[in-house]
Amino acid sequence: MFTGIIEEQGTVTAVAPSGDGVRLTVRAPRAVSDASQGDSIAISGVCLTVVDQGPDWFTADVMKQTLDMSTLGALGAGAAVNVERAVTAHTRLGGHIVQGHIDGTGEVLEVRPGAQWRVIRIGMPASLAPLVVDKGSITVQGVSLTVSAVSPADSADGHWFDVSLIPETLEVTTLGDLATGDRVNLETDILARHLRRLLAFTPAFTPAFTPANEGSSR
Repeated sequence: MFTGIIEEQGTVTAVAPSGDGVRLTVRAPRAVSDASQGDSIAISGVCLTVVDQGPDWFTADVMKQTLDMSTLGALGAGAAVNVERAVTAHTRLGGHIVQGHIDGTGEVLEVRPGAQWRVIRIGMPASLAPLVVDKGSITVQGVSLTVSAVSPADSADGHWFDVSLIPETLEVTTLGDLATGDRVNLETDILARHLRRLLAFTPAFTPAFTPANEGSSR
């Protein structure tokens, strides 16, 4: 479990084939300062498991499914990534509840610079559109963000959402380097995902509701 508050920018130092997946090595001094084998570390929003580590690096296995549905498959040596260690019971929840289980990728459609803020518009698959709401939470490349605008439900030009990035976010994460056409990992809010799943069963499963005083013998 994560919060979407990035702790550092790491650097990919090696990508080695491993079966139908890859073994990814990332230099991330802060993340490995208290890490142990088996710990979870999120890389640009994707939860990975530490299988080996050194003084300032760790290695994780990335399966084919993860490579297919995320941007990790495009990483090479020298690439910058957002890094966050798993949350602990004593950590402030500064962002929102993030699982590190991304829903897929989106495409940067527009970058609008401002005096202090930068607004980024990201196109998303139609399947994710119902899960993204104005002023709701979304995770982009592992960063917890608030949706500042969203396309209409009946949009004929594809579905998108806007996020407004403050200077701190632009400086300490990789989002400051995004340009039109870039692919980004997306994770929608976990509550929205559970609600959609629940509603899918509604026609067949509608919990009975009885008013508190109905049927009472008193």
